[in-house]
Amino acid sequence: MPSSKNRIVLVTGAGIGIGRGTAKAFAALGDHVVVTDILEKEGNAVVSEIVDAGGSAEFIRYDVGAKEAADAIVADVEARLGPIDVIVANAGIAHRTPLAELTDEKWDLTLDIDLKGIFRLVRAAAPAMRARKSGSIVALSSIMGVAYGWDEHVHYSTAKAGVVGLVRALAVELARDGVRVNGIAPGYIRTAQLLSEENSLGPAGAEKAAEFIPMGRLGEAEDIADVITFLASHGARYMTGQVLVVDGGLLVGRY
Repeated sequence: MPSSKNRIVLVTGAGIGIGRGTAKAFAALGDHVVVTDILEKEGNAVVSEIVDAGGSAEFIRYDVGAKEAADAIVADVEARLGPIDVIVANAGIAHRTPLAELTDEKWDLTLDIDLKGIFRLVRAAAPAMRARKSGSIVALSSIMGVAYGWDEHVHYSTAKAGVVGLVRALAVELARDGVRVNGIAPGYIRTAQLLSEENSLGPAGAEKAAEFIPMGRLGEAEDIADVITFLASHGARYMTGQVLVVDGGLLVGRY
């Protein structure tokens, strides 16, 4: 059970990649992290890593695409642990699909997880945050949603662009109640998703991309996690409605 001084931080898609790095970063600050994912083995492994390092965490299986799941997980966490202080809405999918093969079902699946999943969780958590006049929400977009188009990923780019609009609108609606909403748009980050030959650049493509990133390397999950922890901190107390690009200079170096 976390102490009264610890924030309660809920991270979606925290079993791997950026979510994993983010969960570990918040735990290192002394927060109690609710690690959520549909990947149970990976999620429990993250909790073990955190606990072994002296941190506080627990795993809850949570499918952001399930309609009733958001209300259930928020109610459970609030009942057992108290108010949720920080939400990191990170869970997402990106399946390479040419336009001719992009069925309504594939489109709906990606939008449901990458965009609507964030909306559902915020809708469920917002009432308690507003009542306390306190809370921070960080949602994951992508450079593919703020600047790049990504061929054979029309559904993904659309969803990630939608996250930008969602962040802005939520920020305005929740600001007077003390709840801040910001976003992150990562560039090329060394994750299983990026290294997938089937759905993204693959290992060779990723290394080639690193050559034209001004900072000369791919990003790591920790590079994104540290910016997320900043956005959720007192240091970012006057920031809301912003989507920060974290890409090693990729966009400004190419355009």
